[in-house]
Amino acid sequence: MAHLGARIAHIAPGRVHIVLPSRPEVTQQHGYFHAGATSAIADSAGGYAAYTLFPDDTEVLTVEYKINLLSPAVGDHIEAVGTVLKSGRTLTVCQLEVFGVRGEERKLVANGQQTLIRVARPER
Repeated sequence: MAHLGARIAHIAPGRVHIVLPSRPEVTQQHGYFHAGATSAIADSAGGYAAYTLFPDDTEVLTVEYKINLLSPAVGDHIEAVGTVLKSGRTLTVCQLEVFGVRGEERKLVANGQQTLIRVARPER
């Protein structure tokens, strides 16, 4: 996320927001946010949302996710919101939403669903 320039904007149990400012490195040829950048922050927002509900001695890995790109991602920044729908002993399912934000205007530009797995933290 540091490489993209993304940052966590909000953390609560089962919910995380990640913001990515607009700049040429994260846009495509038409000036829209690239689908890869949009998907990356959505995946991370869901992963961190799940992680907020996990025990301290565990970590999170994405099993799968699907993103629907609903409209061109434009704005001063995009904001991904990951929300836990069901946190299980092994698998967790999250809702993913990405909004294009310009000033006070927010538009849903992508949504999806994600499955994550809780794994034991490896010995270091």
